[in-house]
Formats: sequence, structure tokens, C-alpha cells
Amino acid sequence: MIRSIAYGLISLLLLCSAAMAQAPTGKVELMWLGQSCFRIITPTGKVILIDPWLLQNPKTPPEYKKLEALGRIDVLLVTHGHADHFADAPALAKLHNIPLRAPGDMNAQLVALGILPAALAPRFNKGGTIEVAPGVKVTAVRAEHSSVVNWRNPATDKDEVHFGGEPLGYIIELENGFRIYHAGDTAVFGDMKYIGERYRPDLALLPIGGNFTMDPVDAAYAVNELIRPRFVVPMHFGTNPLAKGTAKEFVDAIGAAPVKLLIAEPGKPLFF
Repeated sequence: MIRSIAYGLISLLLLCSAAMAQAPTGKVELMWLGQSCFRIITPTGKVILIDPWLLQNPKTPPEYKKLEALGRIDVLLVTHGHADHFADAPALAKLHNIPLRAPGDMNAQLVALGILPAALAPRFNKGGTIEVAPGVKVTAVRAEHSSVVNWRNPATDKDEVHFGGEPLGYIIELENGFRIYHAGDTAVFGDMKYIGERYRPDLALLPIGGNFTMDPVDAAYAVNELIRPRFVVPMHFGTNPLAKGTAKEFVDAIGAAPVKLLIAEPGKPLFF
């Protein structure tokens, strides 16, 4: 009884804290939750969550291991079907009754498998721009990677691998015109120059782990020579022994470039 009351009070405090964090501040708030998962709170208080791998993510702070602790979510984005980006997305879509925005063919697969209903799995693709909340627009852009959905078939109790559409990156334009480029999982590719020139992102969120994505040197080349954002935050490192890239290596590779490099700490917000 006492334990139940205590858990209830803790949950209430987490929800109250999340609600306070989502109050409009006039600034852009960015919180890294490990790997490629970010929570963005827009200047008017809208909440965007990208690539939610939380429950099994070794970098996610303990207070966010309970999905309800995230508080309200207005926009849910997933870049591709790999579990370290997608794992907790269906549960969050159902919890908040909001659409999961992801590669169109991946969402078609989720509907066919019965993971999500069609109403929560709309389709769009590279080049598509949609208004995901009043004043907030998302454009799907290229990512150089792969995408599958791992699924345990309840009829056979066996694991299956299904096509997950083509991976995406996202340009997210907020109400005040601030633009964020979430690159998803990607190798460096020449069209990053087009992304930089066409969309002129203020902030780039780039993977640096290597093996599965760009390593620190390739990511630094993308920043310095192709994208040229005002700010950059590294992601997708420190959770897998095969992805050996480090923040220090990225700092060293960036060198004296004019970009402002920020190293996020999971659970602690950055403001722009």
C-alpha cells in the first residue's frame, strides 16, 4: 500500500515536471536522450520527439525509462526501422494517440503487420514537406543507410525481418524559422551540400559512431565542407562497442571551423 502510494507520487511528480518543462519559453530547447533520440520543445511549447529508443537505451537517463515521464508529445518522428531508433515509437503513438511520421513504406509495413492502425501510420517520403503542428514543418531528405523492421510474429513466436522502407533524414522548421537537420543514421554523401544550400539548417544533429554511420572524421567533413550549420550536436555514439567514435575525436576533427559544436549530455537541455 505504502509502496503503491510512493510510486503514484513519483509518477505525479514526473508528469508535473514534464508539464513545466513544456511551457513556452520563446527559445528552442533540445534534450538528447541517447543514441539518436532527441526531444525538442519549440518556442511556443510544442513537443517533438525523434527516434525514441528509451527503455533499452544505455544512455537514456533513468527518469525517462518510463515512457509517461516524457509528458505531452505533439510530433513523433522516426528516421528508419532499426530498433535503436524505432523500438518505443509504436507504444508512444498509441499512448498519445498521435501519428508516427516515418518512411512511407515502413509505415505501410507496420499497418500490414498489425503493429499500428492506418490512422497512426501516415505515409510520406523524401522530398515531401508536411505541417506536423501549427507553424512546424518537416521535410524528409535523403539518408545513406538501410532500414528493416524486426518483428516477433505472435502466431509463430518467431522473429521475422521485414522491409522498412528507405531511411530518411529530416529538416524541421520551427515557428520562428529555426531549422534543425536530424540526419538519422547515414554515411557522408555529396548531396549533403544540397541540403546545406537549400535548407540552410541552423542546427545539425549528426551521427559520429562509425561502423553503422559516419565516423567523427567524416562527420566533421560533412559539417565543414557540405552542410555548414551554425551549430552541431553529435549523436549515435557510446551505446554500441562497434560504434567507436567519440565526442573528443569529433571535436578534434572539426578543428577551428566557425561552427559552434555542442556536446549534449543525456537528460540535460540545450537552448538556442
